[in-house]
Amino acid sequence: MHPVRMDRRVPLDQSVEVLSPDECDLLLRSRDLGRIAFDVEGQPEVFPINYAMEGQIVVFRTAPGTKLDFVPKARLAFEVDDWDPKLGIGWSVVVKGLAEEVTGNLGRTAEHLREVPVHPVAPGERWHWLAIRPLEVSGRRFQVRAGLQRRARDWHRPPRGDYRRL
Repeated sequence: MHPVRMDRRVPLDQSVEVLSPDECDLLLRSRDLGRIAFDVEGQPEVFPINYAMEGQIVVFRTAPGTKLDFVPKARLAFEVDDWDPKLGIGWSVVVKGLAEEVTGNLGRTAEHLREVPVHPVAPGERWHWLAIRPLEVSGRRFQVRAGLQRRARDWHRPPRGDYRRL
Protein backbone atom coordinates (compact mmCIF):
# COMPACT_ATOMS: atom_id res chain seq x y z
CA MET A 1 0.00 0.00 0.00
CA HIS A 2 1.22 3.49 -0.83
CA PRO A 3 1.86 5.98 1.99
CA VAL A 4 -0.72 8.72 2.26
CA ARG A 5 0.49 12.32 2.28
CA MET A 6 -1.62 14.77 4.24
CA ASP A 7 -0.38 18.33 4.35
CA ARG A 8 -1.11 20.65 7.22
CA ARG A 9 -0.47 24.15 5.94
CA VAL A 10 -1.00 27.51 7.55
CA PRO A 11 -3.99 29.08 5.81
CA LEU A 12 -3.42 32.24 3.81
CA ASP A 13 -6.86 33.50 4.77
CA GLN A 14 -8.04 33.07 8.36
CA SER A 15 -11.51 32.14 7.09
CA VAL A 16 -10.12 28.95 5.49
CA GLU A 17 -8.85 26.19 7.78
CA VAL A 18 -6.68 23.31 6.56
CA LEU A 19 -8.05 20.11 8.08
CA SER A 20 -5.98 17.55 9.94
CA PRO A 21 -5.67 13.96 8.68
CA ASP A 22 -8.07 12.79 11.41
CA GLU A 23 -10.64 15.44 10.47
CA CYS A 24 -10.41 14.46 6.79
CA ASP A 25 -10.92 10.80 7.71
CA LEU A 26 -13.91 11.61 9.92
CA LEU A 27 -15.54 13.71 7.18
CA LEU A 28 -14.91 11.06 4.50
CA ARG A 29 -16.64 8.50 6.72
CA SER A 30 -19.56 10.84 7.43
CA ARG A 31 -20.92 10.75 3.86
CA ASP A 32 -21.76 8.20 1.19
CA LEU A 33 -21.91 10.41 -1.92
CA GLY A 34 -18.88 12.00 -3.57
CA ARG A 35 -17.44 12.73 -7.01
CA ILE A 36 -14.60 11.21 -8.98
CA ALA A 37 -12.70 13.19 -11.60
CA PHE A 38 -10.48 11.57 -14.21
CA ASP A 39 -9.23 11.89 -17.76
CA VAL A 40 -11.16 10.40 -20.68
CA GLU A 41 -9.21 10.69 -23.91
CA GLY A 42 -7.78 14.08 -22.96
CA GLN A 43 -11.00 15.52 -21.53
CA PRO A 44 -11.84 15.82 -17.83
CA GLU A 45 -14.89 13.88 -16.62
CA VAL A 46 -16.63 14.08 -13.25
CA PHE A 47 -19.12 11.51 -11.97
CA PRO A 48 -21.07 11.28 -8.72
CA ILE A 49 -20.60 7.97 -6.89
CA ASN A 50 -21.91 6.33 -3.76
CA TYR A 51 -18.97 5.07 -1.74
CA ALA A 52 -17.80 3.66 1.57
CA MET A 53 -14.46 3.71 3.33
CA GLU A 54 -12.38 0.69 4.26
CA GLY A 55 -9.42 1.98 6.21
CA GLN A 56 -8.05 4.71 3.97
CA ILE A 57 -9.38 3.11 0.77
CA VAL A 58 -12.43 4.58 -1.01
CA VAL A 59 -14.61 1.74 -2.33
CA PHE A 60 -17.41 2.08 -4.88
CA ARG A 61 -19.39 -0.01 -7.34
CA THR A 62 -20.16 0.70 -10.97
CA ALA A 63 -21.72 -0.75 -14.10
CA PRO A 64 -19.94 -1.29 -17.43
CA GLY A 65 -19.29 2.04 -19.11
CA THR A 66 -17.02 5.07 -18.87
CA LYS A 67 -15.94 4.60 -15.24
CA LEU A 68 -15.13 0.94 -15.72
CA ASP A 69 -13.33 1.63 -19.02
CA PHE A 70 -11.13 4.49 -17.79
CA VAL A 71 -10.83 4.40 -13.98
CA PRO A 72 -8.91 1.14 -13.31
CA LYS A 73 -5.17 1.88 -13.13
CA ALA A 74 -5.86 5.62 -13.53
CA ARG A 75 -4.72 8.49 -11.38
CA LEU A 76 -7.81 10.34 -10.27
CA ALA A 77 -9.31 12.67 -7.72
CA PHE A 78 -12.22 11.88 -5.42
CA GLU A 79 -14.00 14.73 -3.64
CA VAL A 80 -16.69 14.98 -0.99
CA ASP A 81 -18.04 18.20 0.50
CA ASP A 82 -20.89 19.79 2.37
CA TRP A 83 -22.30 23.24 3.06
CA ASP A 84 -24.54 24.35 5.93
CA PRO A 85 -26.16 27.62 4.84
CA LYS A 86 -27.64 28.30 8.30
CA LEU A 87 -24.26 28.12 10.02
CA GLY A 88 -22.34 29.45 7.01
CA ILE A 89 -19.85 26.57 7.24
CA GLY A 90 -18.58 24.50 4.33
CA TRP A 91 -15.89 21.87 3.91
CA SER A 92 -14.24 19.78 1.23
CA VAL A 93 -11.97 16.73 1.33
CA VAL A 94 -10.02 15.60 -1.75
CA VAL A 95 -8.39 12.20 -2.16
CA LYS A 96 -5.88 11.84 -4.99
CA GLY A 97 -4.81 8.34 -5.80
CA LEU A 98 -4.76 5.27 -7.97
CA ALA A 99 -7.82 3.21 -8.75
CA GLU A 100 -8.10 -0.49 -9.44
CA GLU A 101 -10.92 -2.88 -10.13
CA VAL A 102 -11.15 -5.52 -7.40
CA THR A 103 -14.20 -7.41 -8.69
CA GLY A 104 -12.30 -10.53 -9.70
CA ASN A 105 -9.12 -10.09 -7.72
CA LEU A 106 -8.09 -12.99 -5.55
CA GLY A 107 -6.87 -12.65 -2.02
CA ARG A 108 -8.17 -11.62 1.34
CA THR A 109 -7.80 -7.87 0.76
CA ALA A 110 -9.90 -7.85 -2.43
CA GLU A 111 -12.45 -10.16 -0.85
CA HIS A 112 -12.66 -7.86 2.16
CA LEU A 113 -13.12 -4.78 -0.06
CA ARG A 114 -16.02 -6.47 -1.86
CA GLU A 115 -17.79 -6.85 1.49
CA VAL A 116 -17.76 -3.12 2.26
CA PRO A 117 -21.35 -1.83 2.43
CA VAL A 118 -21.64 0.35 -0.68
CA HIS A 119 -25.21 1.19 -1.70
CA PRO A 120 -25.48 2.83 -5.15
CA VAL A 121 -28.66 4.83 -5.59
CA ALA A 122 -28.37 5.21 -9.36
CA PRO A 123 -30.61 2.81 -11.28
CA GLY A 124 -29.19 -0.37 -12.78
CA GLU A 125 -26.93 -3.18 -11.69
CA ARG A 126 -23.52 -2.16 -10.37
CA TRP A 127 -21.54 -5.34 -9.81
CA HIS A 128 -18.05 -4.05 -10.56
CA TRP A 129 -16.06 -3.08 -7.46
CA LEU A 130 -13.40 -0.37 -7.63
CA ALA A 131 -11.01 0.83 -4.96
CA ILE A 132 -9.14 4.13 -4.77
CA ARG A 133 -5.85 3.81 -2.92
CA PRO A 134 -4.90 7.29 -1.72
CA LEU A 135 -1.58 8.93 -2.45
CA GLU A 136 -2.60 12.31 -1.04
CA VAL A 137 -5.50 13.52 1.11
CA SER A 138 -6.30 17.16 1.84
CA GLY A 139 -9.21 19.04 3.32
CA ARG A 140 -10.41 22.53 4.03
CA ARG A 141 -13.18 24.07 6.08
CA PHE A 142 -14.40 27.62 5.74
CA GLN A 143 -16.92 29.83 7.43
CA VAL A 144 -18.63 32.81 5.88
CA ARG A 145 -19.17 35.59 8.38
CA ALA A 146 -22.77 36.61 9.03
CA GLY A 147 -24.03 39.12 6.51
CA LEU A 148 -21.65 38.00 3.76
CA GLN A 149 -23.63 34.96 2.69
CA ARG A 150 -25.15 35.49 -0.73
CA ARG A 151 -26.47 33.03 -3.24
CA ALA A 152 -25.14 33.33 -6.77
CA ARG A 153 -28.62 34.15 -8.10
CA ASP A 154 -28.78 37.13 -5.67
CA TRP A 155 -25.74 38.77 -7.25
CA HIS A 156 -26.88 41.51 -9.57
CA ARG A 157 -23.58 43.23 -9.01
CA PRO A 158 -20.82 42.55 -6.49
CA PRO A 159 -21.16 44.34 -3.16
CA ARG A 160 -18.63 47.03 -2.27
CA GLY A 161 -15.27 45.65 -1.23
CA ASP A 162 -15.76 42.22 -2.86
CA TYR A 163 -13.46 43.04 -5.75
CA ARG A 164 -10.80 45.48 -6.80
CA ARG A 165 -10.56 47.32 -10.06
CA LEU A 166 -7.20 46.80 -11.64
